Amino acid sequence: MKWAGRLFDARDTLVRTVLLDLSGLCYLTVGTHAGLPPTATQWVLAVVAFALTLVLHRRPLANLAVQAGLLAVAIPLVDDLTINQVGASWALLEVTMRARRARTIWLATGLLAVVDLTDSLGDSVGRFASGVFGLTLEVGVPVLLGLLIRTNRELGRQAVERAKAEQRRHESESRAARADERSAIARELHDVVAHHVASMVLRVGVARHVLTDLDPRVGEVFDDVHGTGTAALAEMRRLVTVLRDPDGVRGDAALTAIEPSALPAALGATVDRARQAGITVEADIDPAVGSLDAVRGLAVLRLTQEALTNVARHAGTSALAHLVVAVHDGAVHWEVSDNGRGAVPAAVPSGGGHGITGMRERVEVLGGRLEAGRAGAGWRVRTVLPAVASAPTGTPAVLVPRDHEAPAGAPTPEPA
Repeated sequence: MKWAGRLFDARDTLVRTVLLDLSGLCYLTVGTHAGLPPTATQWVLAVVAFALTLVLHRRPLANLAVQAGLLAVAIPLVDDLTINQVGASWALLEVTMRARRARTIWLATGLLAVVDLTDSLGDSVGRFASGVFGLTLEVGVPVLLGLLIRTNRELGRQAVERAKAEQRRHESESRAARADERSAIARELHDVVAHHVASMVLRVGVARHVLTDLDPRVGEVFDDVHGTGTAALAEMRRLVTVLRDPDGVRGDAALTAIEPSALPAALGATVDRARQAGITVEADIDPAVGSLDAVRGLAVLRLTQEALTNVARHAGTSALAHLVVAVHDGAVHWEVSDNGRGAVPAAVPSGGGHGITGMRERVEVLGGRLEAGRAGAGWRVRTVLPAVASAPTGTPAVLVPRDHEAPAGAPTPEPA
C-alpha cells in the first residue's frame, strides 16, 4: 500500500505520466488489438497523446480536454482506440484526484462520457447498450479510483490535524501543570522559606542594635549575616515574582538574570564574602565577563557562589582557593580549585546535598561540560560555557562525587 500511495501522490504526476507513456509504447510494439501492427495514423495519434500528456502533466483539466479531443478524432479514423481511450481515462483519473471542486469532476466525467458515446452513434440498440456499459470501465473506474484516493488523502490530512491538535492540547496541559507547580513553589518560598529568613534577619538586626559593646570581629559577623540574609530575601522575592509570571522569561535557564555590567561587582562581592568566612581566595577575573549575556553571567555567578561555599564546607575556612573566570572567543572558561589543607569545620551539615547536581544541570542547559574531581590534595571544579551562537545542546557532563577518594581520617564531605 505504501508504494501505491506514493504512486498516486500529487507531487509525482511526472512519474505516473512516464510510466503511462512507456506502457503505451509497449502496447503498440508487442500487443496491439487483434495482433495487427499499428497503422501510421494510430502511431501519430499515440505519439501526440504521449507528448501532450508529458507537457500537460501538471495541468489535469487541459490534459483531459486534449486527450478527449484526440479520442474524438481517433474514433472515425482507427479501429483500435485503446491508446487514446486509456489516455483519456487516465486524464479523468488525474482530474478526479486533484480537482478542488466536485462540480469540476462531474463536468469532466460528462465530457468523456459524451465523447465515448459518439463511437456508438448510429449503431443498433444492442451495440449502443454495449457502449453504454463500456462506460463503466472507461469512465466509471477512473472516477471511483480517483474518489477513493481523494478520500484517503482527506482522511490522512484529518488524522494529521487531529495529531497536531492533540499535541497542542498536551502542550497546553503541560504548560498549565508547570504553571501550577511554579505557583506552588512560589507559595512555599514566600510563606515558609522567606518567612524564616526574614525572621533571622530581623533577629540579627535586633541583636546588633541591642548588643552595643561587641568585639569588632563579632560585629563583622553580625553585619555579614544581616547583609547576606537581606540579599537572600531580595533574591527570593525576585524568584517568587518570576515563578508567578513564567511568561516573562525565556525558559528555565532564565528564571533570574543579572545585568552584564553588574557581573564583575557581583563576583567581587562573592569573593569578599568567602574571604570574610576565612578562605584565602586568589581571584583571576577577566574584565570581559562584563560583556556576557545575562543567562551565562548568572550561571558564572551561581557556579562561583556554590564552588566557594563547597570550599568552605569541605576544605575548611582557612583553605586556599583559586578562582579563574576568563573569556576566549566568546566562550567562558571557569574554574575553582583549592589546596584541601584548611581546617574542616567541626559541624558539617549531614545528608546528601544537591550543589554539584545543580551546577551540572545549570551547565548542561547552556551546552557546557562540568568536570569535578581531585586535583592533588585538593579539589577542582571547572567548565567551559560555549559561545551563544555555537553552544551545543545535550552535552553530557562528567560528575565525580566529592566524597570519593577522601584523605584518611578526614570526615566524609557532602555536596552542598
